[in-house]
Amino acid sequence: MLVAAAVCPAPPLLVPEVAAGAAAELDGARTACSDALAVLAASRPDVLVVVGSCDADHQGTYPQGSRGGFHGFGVDAEVRLGEGEEGPRLLPASLAVGAWLLGRARWGAAPVEGLAVADSLEAARCLETGRELAGADERVALLVMGDGSACRTLKAPGYLDERAAAFDTAAGRALGSADTDALAALDPVLAAELQAAGRAPWQVLAGAAEGAGLGGRLLYEDAPYGVGYFVAAWS
Repeated sequence: MLVAAAVCPAPPLLVPEVAAGAAAELDGARTACSDALAVLAASRPDVLVVVGSCDADHQGTYPQGSRGGFHGFGVDAEVRLGEGEEGPRLLPASLAVGAWLLGRARWGAAPVEGLAVADSLEAARCLETGRELAGADERVALLVMGDGSACRTLKAPGYLDERAAAFDTAAGRALGSADTDALAALDPVLAAELQAAGRAPWQVLAGAAEGAGLGGRLLYEDAPYGVGYFVAAWS
C-alpha cells in the first residue's frame, strides 16, 4: 500500500548547473523538495517509485541504476536512479530531475525504480496504474514529478491563457489536501491545452492513494517563468 508521497516540479532548471546564473531563483523550491523527501524517508518504505511524464517513445519502467543527464540543455551533468546496473534506456527528463533530487538528498532509505507515463495517458489508465503501484509491495512511497500549466504569463512557454491560473489553483488545492477525487477529475484535454505536464503523474498518485488515508501539506507553490510549480508531502 502507499505509505507516503512527495510531489515535486520537474523542470531541469531545478538543477543549478542547468539554471546557471538564475539558479538562486528556485532555491525555495529546492528546499521544499528536500523537506518532502525527508517525509518519504521517515515513512520507511520498502520501495520508492519515481513517477514522471514523458512522450510516447519513453514511457515504461526504469530499473534501479538507470542513468540520465542534461546534455540537451548544454550541461555535462549525469544522474543515476539509485544503485545498480545501468539500464538499457536513458531516463526521460522528468525522471532525471527526480534522480538528481534523490542524489542531492543522498537517498538511501529504500530501493528506487522509475515509471514514465505518457503525457497523453487517459485518466482511467493513470488511476489503474497507480493502484497497481500501490499493490506491488507492503510499503510503497512515490516521488511524483510534474508541473502545472505553462501558460501563466505572456512570457510563459505556452503564452498566456486565462484558464491557467484557475487550473493551477485547483491542482494546488488538491495536492495540498491529498484530495484524490479532485486530482482524478482533472481534465486531460484542458491540461494538454495548458501544457500541464503533471496531470498524468498526479492522477497516477490519485490512484495509488485511494483508500490509503493520507493527509497532505503544500510546501511550495509559485509560477516562476510562467509555469506552475508545486511541492507537496503526503503521509
